[in-house]
Amino acid sequence: MLNTLRDITQAVAGAKDLDAALELLVKQIKLAMATECCSIYVLDNNELVLSATDGLKPESVGKVRMPLSEGLVGLVAEREEAINLADARQHPRFKLFPEAAEEEYRAFLAVPIIYQKQLLGVIVVQQASSRQFNEGEEAFLMTLAAQLAMAVRGLKQKSGVQHRRAQVLFNGTPASNGIAIANALVLGGDISLEQPEQRCADVTAERERILQAISRSRNNLANLAQRFDREQDQEVVAIFSALQLLLEDSSLGGEYLREVEEGWQAETAVSRVSLRYIKQFQAMDDAYLKERASDIRELGTKVLRQLIEPGQLELDSDRPIILVTKEADTTLLAEFPRGKLVGIVTELGGVNSHAAILARAMGIPALTGVQQVLAANINRKLLVLNATRGSLMVSPSPSVISEFRLLMNAEKALQRQYVQEIHLPAETTDGQRIKLYLNAGLLSGLESEIADGSDGIGLYRTEIPFMLQQRFPSESEQIAVYKQVLQAVNGRPVTMRSLDVGGDKPLPYFPIKEENPFLGWRGIRLSLDHPELFLVQIRAMLQANGAGTQLSVLLPMVSNLEEIDHALEYFEQAYQELKADVDPNLSRPRVGIMLEVPVLLFQLEEVAKRVDFISVGSNDLTQYLLAVDRNNPRVTSLFDSYHPGVLRSLKNAHEQCVAYGLESSVCGEMAGEPAGALLLAAMGYRHLSMNQGSLARINYLLRRVSLEELKALLQEAMSKRSGQDVRELLREYLAQKDLAAILN
Repeated sequence: MLNTLRDITQAVAGAKDLDAALELLVKQIKLAMATECCSIYVLDNNELVLSATDGLKPESVGKVRMPLSEGLVGLVAEREEAINLADARQHPRFKLFPEAAEEEYRAFLAVPIIYQKQLLGVIVVQQASSRQFNEGEEAFLMTLAAQLAMAVRGLKQKSGVQHRRAQVLFNGTPASNGIAIANALVLGGDISLEQPEQRCADVTAERERILQAISRSRNNLANLAQRFDREQDQEVVAIFSALQLLLEDSSLGGEYLREVEEGWQAETAVSRVSLRYIKQFQAMDDAYLKERASDIRELGTKVLRQLIEPGQLELDSDRPIILVTKEADTTLLAEFPRGKLVGIVTELGGVNSHAAILARAMGIPALTGVQQVLAANINRKLLVLNATRGSLMVSPSPSVISEFRLLMNAEKALQRQYVQEIHLPAETTDGQRIKLYLNAGLLSGLESEIADGSDGIGLYRTEIPFMLQQRFPSESEQIAVYKQVLQAVNGRPVTMRSLDVGGDKPLPYFPIKEENPFLGWRGIRLSLDHPELFLVQIRAMLQANGAGTQLSVLLPMVSNLEEIDHALEYFEQAYQELKADVDPNLSRPRVGIMLEVPVLLFQLEEVAKRVDFISVGSNDLTQYLLAVDRNNPRVTSLFDSYHPGVLRSLKNAHEQCVAYGLESSVCGEMAGEPAGALLLAAMGYRHLSMNQGSLARINYLLRRVSLEELKALLQEAMSKRSGQDVRELLREYLAQKDLAAILN
């Protein structure tokens, strides 16, 4: 039976469209269950439509329609549970559809197809004789429906169920609001370095393929080196220059070519050479030479991409693009020139994945969880990405494009209105000052009018420079970056978070494979297990700050007091060594922890005796409080920072911090959302840190509300049943104050 389930599910998932999948499905279910009739009804506009059958009249497909309130099939959909009847005619909800010719059937078993609480349709099997389908048959059909739900939903989208003048509409989850209009650049996702070993039929043709791929890779690397040279990032330039050297005939480029000349396919040649040298370098004792394996892997992947997806990254330089890929990462985003990338669409990843957070930081509209988008033929086609509403339109009509250009212009006008007040303090109408800081990771994001209008940097993500390199940056390299960050804000406070990788933020040269990475080796756990890396980073931060008073240091993913104590010991070690050997005037920065792990909500009194401040990471705190993987599209709807229980936890945390004299702030995504900022201000938080795209809007909003009103609003919000009810409450409040547009 398991083999049958697997075969049916795989066959349906591989079908070219929904109609083909359903036709295949009814035939295979009928055969597997040895029954006389199998039919599938698909939900369309609150009606169940007979969409495939093997046993009823074929011409009735598409014609038999019923609301959920009618018939036994409607009852299955209404109750969202299976119905198993020996004689369907005896049931009061039985309804005969003469056009389907189902008069002869009596035995009836039907189960719903449900994906993420959403009803998609109903599977029905019938027999002429009166008899009850047994428990095994019922369990089989229910199991099959559950396994097929995701494939059916994906095929429903792929088949373009929603068409309007030949324009296809995909839906996803907004990760970074905004609208973009541009041509698609489709990248098929991760390319494995382990390619199948295949011989080639024409060595001459294959030789030309590998030479062209090497040439394109060399040009791509040269362009990247030139770009970072203009931005005066010499360390990154050196990395790309080193990769170019590896493509020379005397190095890996020549090795690729020799493998092809021995009769291997180009992809196989790159794979064989790369894996052979990676194995050799990883076996070496010297740490520096070991790290060179990551260079070989990086180069091999680049050349394979040129072989498998040739020319994909070579759109006209003056034309913007919307990137469509399986899952975006920082190194992929780094390959696009500034201003060229105007939108991101991914099949995987949640709204709070690191790529999504980076998209918000860059002000780029992004949509995640868009199923089957890679299966559609949309490369180079014109797209309208409405990330605010969670939709992606392919080949829209001129009138639709015109409509969205008007919306984009309206959004820009609102942003200009917000920016006009950016240099005015964020002070409520009843005189309460709230400091607004930036979350940053890219130096380019600190050179703007909005950055100048902030109160400083509330969260500098030091992992971003680590991710953009091909190895761990040295102490001197880190000092240079951290000095640039401190100088960029002209003496205002800067909070730097120590290396926070793991979870959804892997380093390409330091992969961490775990079954549950969000509960695994990440944040301070990794740093304390590698003190040689941690001490280098602490020393770099301290030397960049020198005798100044700007710097505060934040420890991520702290889950117990021992971690704080051990981290502080390393801080003291680095501080005393530098003070004695490098700079006797060295300042000791404030040290704080991220409040992300719920257990520390109950140990804040002890935390207050050890550190100077806490910063609430609302994304991870919400994830752990609700037991929801924020990167998993299947449970994205359950991730909700406005859940009344989460709001109560945040308020309680602030009250404890006040009681124990511990400064508190919020640096998670919630702080940059209008509804979130209002609720956090009402709780008493006076330091909010957010992405650049949110700062002007939040400043504008806070200057138009009263804290006393917000406190009453918070009490009502915490008594609500769900996060959706809380959002609706905030929407109504802002509408009453003519501020509803700020939510868009």
